Amino acid sequence: MRGKLYGIGLGPGDPELVTLKAVEVLKRLDKVVCPQSRGDKKSIAFDIAKAYLKEDAEVINLSFPMVYDKEKLKEKWGENANIINEILLSGKNVGFLTIGDPTVYSTYMYLVPLIKELGNEVETIPGITSFCASAARISNPLAKGKETFAVIPLEGNVENIDGILNFCDNIVIMKPSSDSKILAQKLIEMGLEKNFALISKCGTKEEYISYDIKDLQLEKVPYMSIVIIKKEGLI
Repeated sequence: MRGKLYGIGLGPGDPELVTLKAVEVLKRLDKVVCPQSRGDKKSIAFDIAKAYLKEDAEVINLSFPMVYDKEKLKEKWGENANIINEILLSGKNVGFLTIGDPTVYSTYMYLVPLIKELGNEVETIPGITSFCASAARISNPLAKGKETFAVIPLEGNVENIDGILNFCDNIVIMKPSSDSKILAQKLIEMGLEKNFALISKCGTKEEYISYDIKDLQLEKVPYMSIVIIKKEGLI
């Protein structure tokens, strides 16, 4: 009998924000996959999950390089899907650990169709997103009443920020480190330099919150950051 692949959302970084369902699944797993962009990079997802895993649970580190060559990415996803498939064929259940929610900009979702095509069952456990946790952290709504809000990755969309800001009442910017200086300039041009919050590493010991436009103009904004922009202003 084949095993099942579980995509497990672990929330933004605080181990106490892992859902009860995720904890119950983690406790039963024999093997967990930790995605890594570099072989030597520490797994934040594993640090969150380790308190809930069995002592003898095997950790499998799989490389998912951060490159933009679609053919290379497709080849690597196929290789990793085959590795997971072999484990599932042995009857073992596998957990794929993800920060935040597995359905939001997660590497896991690229694997799902490949795993299914190989005849395997998949179950996805939702997690608290970084932007929901961040909004809660600063006690501000992402949207209220009839307001609209958008969630966009900054990379590849920075030139469209004006249009998005004009169209939506509230905007969540994911991965602002890619073009934070341009984002800061856009906010200044639109008179919104006091209508945002920068939240980095939400829920961790290194959490940092700023409402100062100068922090968006820094040479390097932490990768695990989001920016919440509210045209009507923060409360």
